[in-house]
Amino acid sequence: MRIVRYVHPADGRPSWGIVEGDSLVSAEGVPWLGDGLSRGERVGSAAAAHLLAPVQPGKIVCVGLNYLKHVTERDPTRVVPTEPVIFWKPNSSIIGPGETIRIANLANRTDYEAELAIVIGKGGRDIPEALALSRVLGYTCANDVSDRTLQKQDGQFVRAKGFHTYCPVGPWIETGLDPNDLAVQSRLNGELRQDQRTSSMLFGPAFLVSFISHIMTLDPGDLILTGTPENVGELTPGDTIEVEVGGIGVLRNPVAAA
Repeated sequence: MRIVRYVHPADGRPSWGIVEGDSLVSAEGVPWLGDGLSRGERVGSAAAAHLLAPVQPGKIVCVGLNYLKHVTERDPTRVVPTEPVIFWKPNSSIIGPGETIRIANLANRTDYEAELAIVIGKGGRDIPEALALSRVLGYTCANDVSDRTLQKQDGQFVRAKGFHTYCPVGPWIETGLDPNDLAVQSRLNGELRQDQRTSSMLFGPAFLVSFISHIMTLDPGDLILTGTPENVGELTPGDTIEVEVGGIGVLRNPVAAA
């Protein structure tokens, strides 16, 4: 099932929906609560819909340095982690498909990072790895936009990755997907830049959900960004950046100055 949030054409309110082929169908309920979503009537063409970020999470937990070649691509001396490196992005950084990434500091290098994102369903704490994927609602695409100048200056990630618009997510939540061997790609102005599979992660999706749940409670609707492959690159105003994850779809965002 492809679950979306969209602007309802009748009254402009944010609404839940389901994409079925080329059609957008209305839905009632909340995906991770009670009986989930109940299918309604056809709204119109999915391609013509104004899609929003498919999640409004309580928290965004991010994983850094989770693909081997990315660990050392900018710093050959960096040590390969033996446990997941985690950090936060604030909820205010989220934007949806088609919305504009606005670069906060034009003098600084600001990079794109294509990622598979996990949307928590049932959630919980101290989740065994064997049960972890059963607590997941589905998966979406994400772009962990990063100010490299501030990242190096601060020695940690939160400010560099936390500006408004620095967490594009979408275009929808794909349920019933096996996340263990999916292609993760980015294209800058139509040119392929990143291209790796989730099977190359140092720490796989089930391990990450379990690991993070032993640190903090994962609540329904929370988002986990699972790390980016090598060949990250710089964004400049006027660019268009696309993130594609196999089995999900394409997240496309233009770039401008803040």
